[in-house]
Amino acid sequence: MEKHGPKTVLVVEDDENTLSLIALYLEREGFSPVTAGDGEAALRLAGQHKPDLVILDLMIPEVDGWEVCRRLRQDSNVPVIMLTARGEEIDRVAGLTLGADDYVVKPFSPRELVARVKAVLRRSAPRAQKQASVLIHGAVRLDLEKRRLSVENQPVSLTPHEYALMAALMAAPGRTFTRDELLDRLYPRGEAVVIDRVVDVHIGKLRQKIEPAPAAPQYILTDRGIGYRFADRQPG
Repeated sequence: MEKHGPKTVLVVEDDENTLSLIALYLEREGFSPVTAGDGEAALRLAGQHKPDLVILDLMIPEVDGWEVCRRLRQDSNVPVIMLTARGEEIDRVAGLTLGADDYVVKPFSPRELVARVKAVLRRSAPRAQKQASVLIHGAVRLDLEKRRLSVENQPVSLTPHEYALMAALMAAPGRTFTRDELLDRLYPRGEAVVIDRVVDVHIGKLRQKIEPAPAAPQYILTDRGIGYRFADRQPG
């Protein structure tokens, strides 16, 4: 489930001054930091808070950063930025191989660390699927950006309410919308007192405009007693 509100960053660092400084800069940038001074606390807090990212110092007591990272990776893909005074290439490679997403060597700039946090979160965020700007079904073509409908390459004029219904139906072919759901598309904030038969009137007008035989529709179909759906199969 998608989390709302500030992103939670778990900061694991045994030096209290460094820990406080990182938390301060994260708060200034709108993050919600959770702090731990050792590996055992880090694992416990990770389970409790389900952080969006972990900043993990390798040289921490109880359970070292390598083991913390390994355990996190057993059941989580949370991004991890390793933080350490050890800057040898072999350590960086080992950290990245273990599953870290980035590696910051001390001493570091807190501003740079926060910039790395933002960059890692951007890379790890699931890419939202871009909605198609043009919906096509058989001879019917709806351009969502230009708000234009054509049938057999001929433009069809739509009222704002007819366009709202076409956009909803064509975007989810095969899904049955109840009359109440379609009414919400027409009057999203209860702008008018209407009856569900208003939807039937608009659907009838749409069929007159797009169907080869409105009395025997092949695009906008009726599910009796429920509502309407756009055909999920190409007419033929």
